[in-house]
Order: sequence, then structure tokens, then C-alpha cells
Amino acid sequence: MKVTVIGGAGVFGARLAELLARDGHVVLLAGRNLAPLQALADKIDVTPCVVDRTGDLAPLWAQRPEVVIDAAGPFHAYGADPYALARACIAQGVHYLDLADDADFCAGIAALDDAARAAGVFALSGVSSVPALSSAVVAAIADGDEIDAIHSAILPGNRAPRGRAVVESILHQAGRPMTQVIDGVPTPVLSWSQPETFALGQGVRRRGYVIGVPDQKLFPAFFQARTVTFHAGLELGLMNRGLAVLAWMRHHMTFPVPAALIYHAAKLLAPFGTDQGGMAVRVITTDGTRHDWRLLVKQGEGPYVPGIAARTLLRDPQVVPAGARAALAEVGLPAVTAALGDLAATIEETTTRPAPLFQQVLGDDFARLPRLVQTSHQTHAPRRWVGTARVDRGAGLWPRLIAAIVGFPAAVSETPVEVIKTPTVDGEVWQRNFGGRRFKSTMRQGPRGMTENFGPLTFDLGLHVAADALHFPVSAGRVLGIPLPKWALPRSDARETERDGRFHFDVALHAPLTGQMIVRYRGSLTRAKTKGA
Repeated sequence: MKVTVIGGAGVFGARLAELLARDGHVVLLAGRNLAPLQALADKIDVTPCVVDRTGDLAPLWAQRPEVVIDAAGPFHAYGADPYALARACIAQGVHYLDLADDADFCAGIAALDDAARAAGVFALSGVSSVPALSSAVVAAIADGDEIDAIHSAILPGNRAPRGRAVVESILHQAGRPMTQVIDGVPTPVLSWSQPETFALGQGVRRRGYVIGVPDQKLFPAFFQARTVTFHAGLELGLMNRGLAVLAWMRHHMTFPVPAALIYHAAKLLAPFGTDQGGMAVRVITTDGTRHDWRLLVKQGEGPYVPGIAARTLLRDPQVVPAGARAALAEVGLPAVTAALGDLAATIEETTTRPAPLFQQVLGDDFARLPRLVQTSHQTHAPRRWVGTARVDRGAGLWPRLIAAIVGFPAAVSETPVEVIKTPTVDGEVWQRNFGGRRFKSTMRQGPRGMTENFGPLTFDLGLHVAADALHFPVSAGRVLGIPLPKWALPRSDARETERDGRFHFDVALHAPLTGQMIVRYRGSLTRAKTKGA
């Protein structure tokens, strides 16, 4: 086929053009400046073509392409008429693809569906790592089973080239509010927050942060999934933490982000880290089965991956139905795997059914718990619990100081409560919301049993079952890993039980040294009623 790649001098466009040339397509590299296009054309078997995507397209149509691929971006900045190029392609009877990673852009192209069908061409948006590649993986590894949760991440190596459009897209989002569907409910979150660790295979693990991509907007309905999350991260901790600080500052104050300055600063760090990066997709089905797909790419070849979905699709374009839509499960995973075959890439797939965290820690005693207490801790995927509670607070400066540090709620006779429990790679995150007052902790299995982490504070919990209740006494503690003496430990009287057909909790914490009550919150919870729950 005769394919024009717009943005052909960019990091992703140039590599996509190379892949298409390897496959025998006649490839035109299009862009506004001839010099970088010609430099690439001298290296690979392509033809340069000067075209301004926002201007006169006559030079493009003069080349008579069969397919036009927009690899320019950033797609969030395409202005008042973002689909001008797609609409022009349809009018010319030319197929259109783009590498968009902007959720609204991908979803909005469906407005051109009738025109594309009438013209007998396809116009697909998001033919990139997301959502085209990620959806192909989800569809394959779920294999028709009912999906509970989808968690995905893209984590490039620091030495791999990065395009300015990608940097601008990340900076555009950092610190802005966005939405993810968690256990059936659209839930607000800040972009570049909630860090989590992901495995990419062969022992490579990377840290990722929540960021918005088309998956969160499109997957809940397309796959009927109750939870959809996505993370992205940079290899160097300095860059990740710097972005996290920037996101926090931007959330609390308005200021322009110097994208060009940050892009060039990031280039100065290019010699550090590795040339290894990849992608991880986890699908959890409603029976608790966990399917993991991991892609690890070496030798700096990560920037080829965003072009793999387009390469796969154009190897067999006649099977693609006409119409305009987001690229969801348009290609099969075996074909994707074949399209990755000439890259320095390895794929791992595993299927497991791990026991939930509390069942692992308690062992056989888990079966002794009341039914509703067991149910509350069968957390294979994010679970949302709602109810009401009473909160009492201790008097005195010392208890108030501790409560302020942790973020415990103020005293109230009755307040609505929401608890979201989210399993992670090494534990569970509990996010509590008492009438708008939020605080969270992380539960993990340690060498001495269960631990609970509140920021720099970590406590060992003597988790045990007694008198038809689950008890959480504090047995040891650390601050930034430094052990606390016994006299510096808080006293915890926390238990969960079942009463009158409802799950009940009662948590009382007392201050070290003085024994004064810090906080006591008690109430009941039920599983939130959500679609598919």
C-alpha cells in the first residue's frame, strides 16, 4: 500500500515509517520541514513530502496515498477543528489512522462514522500503544471471561528517545483532575499521582503514576469492566518525583508549565538509566483469576512499539470494516506478537489465582471469620464499601497533633463513610472517606505478619481471630524504617465483626506515652451497589 506518515520526522512517526518500509509498503514521510525528512529518507527506503497538516493539503493528495497516518500530535492541542485531517481523508476516499493518546480525541472521531461508511474507508483513532495495542491484549488474555478489573502501564527506559509531543502531553495533564472507573463508579483522581510498581518481565520493575489515556474512558463500556486504571512512569526516580511535585504544585496553584525547558532538561539526563522499557497489562476476571501480559523491549527500541498496532493493521487492511471509531480490539494478539518479531522484545504471559492478602496472612484462621468479614477481605480487585460511622476524638494537644499528622476525621455523631480497598503488587491500599475527610493506609504482608503503613509510619499488626471477630492490635512500629521502642507505640483496639446481618468495624487508637484517646471511629459498611457488582 501507499502510506503517508504525517509527523514522519518525529520519534514515533520515523520508526513507524521504518516498520512499514520493512513490510514492503510505499512510504511517504510528510512534515513541514524538508531537511529532517530528507535526512531520514537517506537512511530508510521512504520518500520525503513537505505537507503542513493544518494548511494546504494539495501536495498530499498529489501523491495519491491509500492511507494517511497522523503521528504528529500532541492531539489534545489540535484546536477547534481537531478532525480536519480525518475529514479530508474521508472526502478523498483515503483511509485514515492516527496515534492519538488523548481520550476525548479518540472517542470523538466517532462523529465521522457515517461519512466514513459512505466513503467505504476506515478512520481509526488511537492506533498506538493505547488503546489499540492495550485493547488487543485485554481481549486476548480475558478470552471471553467476565472482566472485573483492567490495570495497564507504559514504562519506557530513560535512554530510549522521547518525542516532544509526548512530553507536552504529560505536562499538560500533570496535576489536573481526571476520572477513573473504580468498582463501577467514576472516581476523581489527580493525574501523576498514586504511584504503583509494575513488573515488565525478566526481573525489571518500574514505578508508574496515574495518567489519563483513552483506556479509562473507553474500556469500562467496551469490556464491561468494573475497574480500569492506567499508569505511566519514567525510569529515573528523580524525574518521577519531580513530576509528582510539579503535579502537586499545579493542583494547588495556577502557573504556566515551561514545556520546552523541561523537555530540554530531560534530554540532559538521557545518558542515565537503561535502554529497557515496556508495557504491562493485567486483567482480573470476576472469579479472581489474574492474567498478566508483560512486554519488555531492549536496545532502545521502545519507540517502535507505538507503531506496532498500525503495522499489524496494515498487514491485513482488507478485513478492517469501514467507519470511524476508536481503535478497540481491531487487531489480534497473535498478529501483534508477529509484528513485534523483528524487535528486541520479549513477551511474558502468566495466569494465577492468588489468595487475597488477609487470607494469606491468616491462613486457616480466615475460615473462622464471620461470613461478612470474610467477604470484606476477599479483595481480588478494587472494592468499594459504603456506610455510616460515629467519630470521637481525644482531647489534648498530643492526641490532636497525632490525629492531624495521620489525617483522622473530626468528631461527628454520624457521617457517611466510603472505603475503597485496592490490591497492589505487594498489598492493599485502603482509602477512607469520612464525610469528605480522606486518609489512607497500605496493608502488606511482612516477615512478622500484617503491616499497616501511614506515610513514614509502619506498624506491625498482631492480626488474629477471637470471639467471632478479627482483631488488629499494634505489636511493633517503625518511623522511616527505624524501630520504635515499646513506650513509643500507640495502643490499638480495632476489630471487625458481623452483627444483625451487617459488617461492623470499631477502631480505637490511644496515644503513646499518655494513653489518651486519639480517635475512635465505629460503624457499619455494605458493598456499594454498582453496575455488575
